[in-house]
Amino acid sequence: MEKLDNLFVMTHPLIQHKISLLRDKNTGTNEFRAIVEEIAMLMGYEALSDLPTEEVEVETPIEKCMTPVISGRKFAVVPILRAGLGMVSGILALVPAAKVGHIGLYRDEETHEPHEYYCKLPDPIDERLIVVTDPMLATGGSAVAAVNFIKEHGGKKIKFMSIIAAPEGIRRLLEAHPDVQLYVGHVDRELNDAAYICPGLGDAGDRIFGTK
Repeated sequence: MEKLDNLFVMTHPLIQHKISLLRDKNTGTNEFRAIVEEIAMLMGYEALSDLPTEEVEVETPIEKCMTPVISGRKFAVVPILRAGLGMVSGILALVPAAKVGHIGLYRDEETHEPHEYYCKLPDPIDERLIVVTDPMLATGGSAVAAVNFIKEHGGKKIKFMSIIAAPEGIRRLLEAHPDVQLYVGHVDRELNDAAYICPGLGDAGDRIFGTK
């Protein structure tokens, strides 16, 4: 994993291999969905390395001991609807007790700017480490808006996780929220005139849910 300020870029061969499978236009819906979950789990392993823990007493077959467990009310996953939902199961496989919130945004086809239609966050959000998920970080507009909403509700410690990202989106998110840790599977070349990531992988939401 490469780190630059608050940008963490995944270099693990398994993640890179699976991203290549996502890019292939011949990868079907079921396989695409499963691979997104697998990548989210692999990325989550890295992103959650600083989850808070507490010591509890456990009785082993040999003796009692104090041993660390994840603090119960300290973690939440917040997918940006709808594509971000595809990453939730992978993270919950690592932390089944995590709370899940949702932020609904849609992108204006002309301005490419986000508009909110839904926001529901676990309470109390201010006590939690929050991981926002969206497979694609393109213009950064939705990412910035989602983090804005979370901070307005009291969220403080926020991480953002995307499978692929354009340099433009990375720059916009980290300039707007320099305190957010951004985890990216791969940094792609650029955005095209329609604000799609190139080479990208198409529309992640359509490919996860089989819609067009």
